[in-house]
Amino acid sequence: MLVEPGFFRTELLSAESTTYAKPLIEDYSERKKEIVAAWKSMNGKQTGDPAKLARAVVQLAGLKEPPARFAAGADAVQTFEAKANVLLAQANAHRDLSSSLSHNDT
Repeated sequence: MLVEPGFFRTELLSAESTTYAKPLIEDYSERKKEIVAAWKSMNGKQTGDPAKLARAVVQLAGLKEPPARFAAGADAVQTFEAKANVLLAQANAHRDLSSSLSHNDT
């Protein structure tokens, strides 16, 4: 089971736990600054409860058929849904062309 967590209230975002790489590519430096600022502002305010996550993982691991992938946290579910919608839109955008690529004898 692959657990893909959102943000949980741990020490991960604290200054003592996180080191951000120095920007090496100028084209990405502004976006990186925005992301780092957002993450720093979330420290101690993450909505996820790590104890609840631990219980959920144990519960799922005990299932006869645990999920292959688990979105841990409401924010992770939103991320999954957004990605799924993008992939579906991409599949549908050129569905006819994509579906026309088989050999004619199949």
